[in-house]
Amino acid sequence: MRNTVVWTAILLLCTATVEGCGPGRGLGRPGNRMKLTPLVFKQHVPNVSEFTLGASGLSERRITRTDPRFRNLVPVYSDDIIFRDEEGTGADRFMTQRCVEKLKALAISVMNQWPSLKLRVVDGWIENVRPGYPNDSLHYEGRAVDITTSDRDRSKIGMLARLAVEAGFDWVYYETKAHIHCSVKSESSQGARTGGCFTNGGTVVVEGGSRKKLSDVRLGDRVLSFDTASSQLVYSEVIMFLDRDTADRKQFLRLRLSGGRVLTVTPQHLVMRNKPNATDQDVEAVFAAHLSPSDQLLVAESNGTKLVRRTLLSSELVLDTGVIAPLTSVGTIVVDDVVASCYAVIESQSIAHLAFAPLRVIKTIEAGLDAVGRFLVSPFASSTTATSSTTNVTSGVTTNAEFDGSKGVHWYPKTLYFLSNHFIPSYLLYDQ
Repeated sequence: MRNTVVWTAILLLCTATVEGCGPGRGLGRPGNRMKLTPLVFKQHVPNVSEFTLGASGLSERRITRTDPRFRNLVPVYSDDIIFRDEEGTGADRFMTQRCVEKLKALAISVMNQWPSLKLRVVDGWIENVRPGYPNDSLHYEGRAVDITTSDRDRSKIGMLARLAVEAGFDWVYYETKAHIHCSVKSESSQGARTGGCFTNGGTVVVEGGSRKKLSDVRLGDRVLSFDTASSQLVYSEVIMFLDRDTADRKQFLRLRLSGGRVLTVTPQHLVMRNKPNATDQDVEAVFAAHLSPSDQLLVAESNGTKLVRRTLLSSELVLDTGVIAPLTSVGTIVVDDVVASCYAVIESQSIAHLAFAPLRVIKTIEAGLDAVGRFLVSPFASSTTATSSTTNVTSGVTTNAEFDGSKGVHWYPKTLYFLSNHFIPSYLLYDQ
């Protein structure tokens, strides 16, 4: 029994995902052996608007064939799926990778339910503005399909809708008597490939009391953070950027708190919340998407000298530009005066922090070697000051130069994400 516990802990440590903000697709939902109930006309699952966080999320921007994002759309060629393609351009075959996965899963379910039939796609990606489709239709982004069965039997539409729900589409709507409408979240909202936690406009307090935009933060900066062990505000060094792309456009949650504080963060990012009926020291890390109005969040006031609790008033899904995911030594950071984790995806601050222990050890060793190097070079510093400043003798200049040329997800969290996406059960991860 003891060996089992040890190996389980090792597996969690090695595979706990802490990529910037990507949720990953997990291992899928467990099979449902219950009798399937058809949807009724005009019913949609989930029972929220298509453009909300609990469904497919916001419409981002129409994709055309000349748009660079068109390269992210995947053409579907499958003997199990029939495409109407009334335009004759093959546009209906193009869709996002997530939509492809759900559509293929549904095609298999259709053949299992009705062995002589196939899935039929009436409309997929729409490349030109079409009457009857609103400007924010997810068809324009390759995130939606209108489907029926190959025999066009209207009596099967309700059950087809239920099969689409089970296949994993993020929003399914029994739209007309002739077809159902299905859509998925955007690739950027998942963050599995792009990461990201905060926006460019977020600010932090650096040691000394001044403020910096996250886009201006550099490796080695000591920023206001929260020590979970002592429940005190501390300054902690930025040792790495899990992700940085100042031009990426992504879906965020805008959290509005009492006292005027606003934090903009990806839904699958961890935020520090006071446990119900607890003291200021009794906090837990929860997904931003799991927060509810009246929840108590930790806020740093008086320029980082005072820690107070503030009530969450509302949360709103928004589109914003820039993804910044700094990692501090203590694994937390105060952004826009709100205490947040540096991690995401798995709802455990301790497991996520342990997963980065090897990196912190490496950084400590590097800092020690840099100190030794500076000590050895110091006798010659008076005659080579200018040279040393341009040849990156100090660790600060070296890391900043490396940072200025970097973009995207760092290899370390990307590796952890890959491992977790294959070995961590989906119920431990962010439920997208």
